[in-house]
Amino acid sequence: MKPLILISNDDGINSPGIQYLALKLKRIAEIIVVAPDREQSAVGHSLTMNKPLRVIPFRKNGEFFGYAVNGTPADCVKIALTTLLDRKPDMVVSGINHGQNTAINILYSGTVSASTEGMLFGIKSIAFSVASHNWELEMETASDFALEVVKKALEIDFPSDTFLNVNIPAVDKKSIKGIKVTQVGSGYWKDFYVKRKDPFNRDYYWFSGEYYESENEINNDDIAVKNNFVSVTPIKYQLTNFEEMKLFAGFENENKQDNTD
Repeated sequence: MKPLILISNDDGINSPGIQYLALKLKRIAEIIVVAPDREQSAVGHSLTMNKPLRVIPFRKNGEFFGYAVNGTPADCVKIALTTLLDRKPDMVVSGINHGQNTAINILYSGTVSASTEGMLFGIKSIAFSVASHNWELEMETASDFALEVVKKALEIDFPSDTFLNVNIPAVDKKSIKGIKVTQVGSGYWKDFYVKRKDPFNRDYYWFSGEYYESENEINNDDIAVKNNFVSVTPIKYQLTNFEEMKLFAGFENENKQDNTD
């Protein structure tokens, strides 16, 4: 029996990235697509709590493609794993996202969060992104590398607290130098908001920013992609800063009640 792969993304079910990913992975697996009905970029790991979710069959070129959900990427994976699927998938794959998800972008990315949700369910999970926001970009190259990584990942056991974040350069296949296993870089955004006027002369603000790539680091995701390597980064979330727990030891106290009569 072929492995079952759940596919989601944050660019929306009609994006070219998810279409190419689904077509390539069909060669080696049974797939089910459950993705947002519209773009949900930079929503992080948010979940929908105050409105009902609707799951609508979605057709592409006259054929059933998957299910469109009016929610976030994490919503899509969660409802698929708990409600829609009749068996646990062997892998959760998210992407192929338009725009690289390296360094600090990992925290904001809905693409990465879809894979994080899969990991939280104890399933092998991978997020794929290509380093371009151009929806006209040819996706054969990125989807070929996604297929290669998925094939290898199906053959190994993942630690239960780890998923893979993969970033692919936006160049032709001949220009890609290979695949590197990397660490998360220290790139960051210098954020700002552009003030504008609406037709009624009221102020509004449009989020913007400038990205500063990681520098002076060896083997990080930003630098690998910049140098035309496919970056494969094992991600593990450990939120407790164990090294600094002693610093805050003075916060502790014990509420001792006098139990004497």
